[in-house]
Amino acid sequence: MGGSTYPKELRRVLDEFGSAWEQVRDTGGPRPAWREVGRVRFVSRSIARVQGLPQARLRELIRFPGRVMGMAFNLSPEEISVVLLDKSAGIGTGDEVVRTGRILDIPVGESLRGRVVDPLCRPLDDQGPVRASARLPVERDAPGIMDRAPVNVPLQTGIQVIDALIPIGRGQRELILGDRQTGKSAIAVDTIINQRDKDVVCVYCLIGKEAAAVARMVSDLRRNHALEYTVVVAATGDDTAGMNYVAPYTAMTIGEYFMEQGKDALVVFDDLTRHARAYRELSLLLRRPPAREAYPGDIFYIHSRLLERATHLHEKHGGGSLSAFPIVETQAQNLSAYIPTNLISITDGQIYLSPKLFQQGVMPAADVGTSVSRVGGKTQLAAYRAVAGDLRLSYSQFEELEAFSRFGTRLDPETRKKLQRGYRIREVLKQPQYQPLPVPEQIAVLLAVTEGVLDQIPVPRVQEAKKRIRSSVARDHEGLGKKILRGEKLTGEDIQRILETARGSVQELREAADDEESEDEQ
Repeated sequence: MGGSTYPKELRRVLDEFGSAWEQVRDTGGPRPAWREVGRVRFVSRSIARVQGLPQARLRELIRFPGRVMGMAFNLSPEEISVVLLDKSAGIGTGDEVVRTGRILDIPVGESLRGRVVDPLCRPLDDQGPVRASARLPVERDAPGIMDRAPVNVPLQTGIQVIDALIPIGRGQRELILGDRQTGKSAIAVDTIINQRDKDVVCVYCLIGKEAAAVARMVSDLRRNHALEYTVVVAATGDDTAGMNYVAPYTAMTIGEYFMEQGKDALVVFDDLTRHARAYRELSLLLRRPPAREAYPGDIFYIHSRLLERATHLHEKHGGGSLSAFPIVETQAQNLSAYIPTNLISITDGQIYLSPKLFQQGVMPAADVGTSVSRVGGKTQLAAYRAVAGDLRLSYSQFEELEAFSRFGTRLDPETRKKLQRGYRIREVLKQPQYQPLPVPEQIAVLLAVTEGVLDQIPVPRVQEAKKRIRSSVARDHEGLGKKILRGEKLTGEDIQRILETARGSVQELREAADDEESEDEQ
């Protein structure tokens, strides 16, 4: 070393840096930029292990070659484990990676309305980049108890069986669960369609779906003029497990942005079963210890901290609300499975869709006896409580009587009357998809069937009678409809007016049926 403390080459570099630093200090120019660099030790489709980056933070974004992004998930002195958010093609062992210095966040703003984006809010709809008014982290603390207000405003779904018997409030978390292909997504889509002109911003989050299913969902929303107030966050089955894991948190952050602006928002997670599987895949690859059904021990925690963010804010914080519709798939009607029971305990109620009812053509196939809403009943409009107060109990009794009657036992006249009324109630509660019903029309039809106006109509013609009653009420009782929507109670006179209109519609139907029979005889 020739008596020198440093090798000659290293001393030359230090001298150059020292002179550069003195120049910067004297002139006030920009200081030399430093960055922390690591190396890839292992890479797979979903994760990578990186050596170095000792200052990396949990959930910090890590940049790989080819603009591939990852999120730091496990931190240890020897290495960090990174969940890849993009596909790992082109990344190899020994590649250089750098910290970005920021926790995973997304752009938010009004420009997101009508857009289809991925979980990093990168556009998927060929409409250009998202213009952000702010950036928010995807992981945020839920509002404190003192920042929340009671749920006191109804969230009308437009689905008669739900609005009447399983009501939902703005700020509520209502689980939708059932076996595969029983209409879970249809309920969520109909609810979004019904928010037109109601100043509710909707966020639809698709997790692990096929690209064709995403395109079909977007097409349905666009065709029903619902996409203009909806944000679609899509992570398909072709995306990495990391993207599927992040997707619901991104959707919730978008919903929170609108809630904090004093607006009402609705977030649909379709579905959290796939989200749990994506998290299980990541956890096993990261060598975290498995628990029941190989899920990690904190699977309950990741869903609870997600859904706890849905609430109704206090007026001092703007008074906005964020409702959540998590969807979960059951297998062979097993409601006591691990993930469904977790989510049932987290949410404020559930809508259970029965495969048996679906096969019988009862759609939506909501099982009234198993479904429940623990909050929404306090928000229900007064007209519903007056008309459908005993409907839930009587309908459940009808279902038991129907099962009993199949044994061929002789029934007394009162029991037969209850059965005939129940058949007509079930027929009234049937509803096609993409046709949400306005509240006044729902009230009129429910009042007609509970007061026996439809008792003399054959069951196959109940749907036709329902259409006539709806059109008559919409045409002749506009003022009464506004009164119902204001939450005012129906007086005895109001009820009689609705019943007279219903009887007139039924009489027109019967006369039309008689004319048809006369023509057939001739």
